[in-house]
Amino acid sequence: MTTTQITDEAQRQLVRTLGVERANDGNQLTVKRLREAIDAETDPAFASMGESIRSDLSGKLDIEVLEDGLEELSAQIERLPDVREQGIPDGETEPEVLYRELVDPGWQVYDHLVDVDFFESLEANLPRFTPEHIETTTHELIGSDALTEELAALGFDERERIALVTDVVNNNTRLARWVPTKEIPTDVEFGVEHVPPLHQRATGGALLWINALDVHLWQNRVLVTDEMLDDGYWDVKALLGGLYLMAKAALEVARGDELTDSQLTAAITASAAITIVNQEEICKNVFWITEEMRAPPKAR
Repeated sequence: MTTTQITDEAQRQLVRTLGVERANDGNQLTVKRLREAIDAETDPAFASMGESIRSDLSGKLDIEVLEDGLEELSAQIERLPDVREQGIPDGETEPEVLYRELVDPGWQVYDHLVDVDFFESLEANLPRFTPEHIETTTHELIGSDALTEELAALGFDERERIALVTDVVNNNTRLARWVPTKEIPTDVEFGVEHVPPLHQRATGGALLWINALDVHLWQNRVLVTDEMLDDGYWDVKALLGGLYLMAKAALEVARGDELTDSQLTAAITASAAITIVNQEEICKNVFWITEEMRAPPKAR
């Protein structure tokens, strides 16, 4: 979804789900207006989940690794317009590194989180995606100045932040298909023991899809259109924003000085939702090139 595709119906669905129809008066929705309209009460269950995650991971996370990763992720998000301007990697015999550079700091954070069993703790302490869990996540996300203002500082404008909130709220069915590994039936045709935890799949998948763009775009450059690159630009930016939220949550566990336990749970859940939705979107928008999407063949 490009940010320009936030339809009136999507906005209506957003405010209906949050129970704040009064916030949709025909003008553009903003995070501030949603914050003023939602119930500010904290869900005790959310706080309990965040507290358990902190307890599980106490003393295990490296603050310096996470701080460096967040700083470098921020720098990569800042250079996204330059990446979009180039669009397709150069290269005579193989693609140059263009999109892969965007996720270098993400891999650094991801590897550290895997090493300390961060994702296993999330799997043990968080439920699967349900409408109730997603709604509470959104309330906490919108209500947190620390999280929404951080996204603004990263370069996500008002419309883009609403788009991220919409990703979380309006995709119950899509998110419900992603189940915790512990809930996958044992009689499926693949070995469940080899399936990573849900939040690891969401985070690692986001990194892998961005990582694959250099080769994909370079190999298919005669098919790629500006529209595909524009859609992909937003998908990549949203994925990086989701990755940033996960790294931010990990730093909060390590340092514990900015988010409440409920907001910690919300940051983790929102990160997973954003990365899941947008890795599926980037597949449709950029990787699965149909005849209708492709650039027209050049006349011979």
